[in-house]
Amino acid sequence: RGCPPPLADGSRLMAFGITEPDAGSNSHRITTTARRDATTGDWVLTGRKVFVSGVDIADATLIVGRTEDARTGKLKPCLFIVPRDAPGFERRPIDMELSAAEKQFELTLDDVRLPADALVGDEDAGLLQLFAGLNPERIMTAAFGIGMGRYALSRALEYARERTVWKTPIGAHQAIAHPLAQAHIDLELARLMMRKAAHLYDAGDDMGAGEAANMAKYAAGEACVRAVDQAVHTLGGNGLTREFGLAQLITASRVARIAPVSREMILNYVSHQTLGLPKSY
Repeated sequence: RGCPPPLADGSRLMAFGITEPDAGSNSHRITTTARRDATTGDWVLTGRKVFVSGVDIADATLIVGRTEDARTGKLKPCLFIVPRDAPGFERRPIDMELSAAEKQFELTLDDVRLPADALVGDEDAGLLQLFAGLNPERIMTAAFGIGMGRYALSRALEYARERTVWKTPIGAHQAIAHPLAQAHIDLELARLMMRKAAHLYDAGDDMGAGEAANMAKYAAGEACVRAVDQAVHTLGGNGLTREFGLAQLITASRVARIAPVSREMILNYVSHQTLGLPKSY
């Protein structure tokens, strides 16, 4: 059977670069371009990426670029593997307020020359390959948000059971108990949608997985933000201290709403793809 590929067993790491300063969530506006060198057959990439994590520890970065279709003259998305030490490939850390293990980087590709086999898969199937990777990313982000929300909720419950101001623990009061119960319900509903998305993806149902993955990511982001907010509110001033470890989640929980795709873009997807409503753009 042989050994698993290095990316599968974790011996090699790869980052992923798609977001650009002027494109945002619109992958059709990506301006990083790749052109063929007619003499050597090499690819030459030029462009910029932002908010790319893990570049400092990755062996290579999977860059989403665009090539020109010889038949139509239009640019089409393609995927390229760029080694970390490729000449012309530079990274600059972005100063983030968010406290996280992974740092964020801005990437510059200045005529980065790559061999012909740096192109991943088929040039004509770049868009399909791209979205095949985006669905599990949304599922992973949903899991991230749900985990964060469940952690915040657990700290709030522990505090609400023990903290006594008058005769009973504060968790006995509905003003505390009901919002925490609602946060638990929201997180459980998001978890079920995430499991559905993962099941459909594993079953090879690309259409169903795309819809469910987007819904799971949306539900998890909303549930996470509400759970963290209620946890901090339950602890009061203690919720903003380092001792209880919740204050930094106020910033971190927002990631579940805005990355790797914003909640508004997910609502666009559901309204167009699921409900069949016309586009506004």
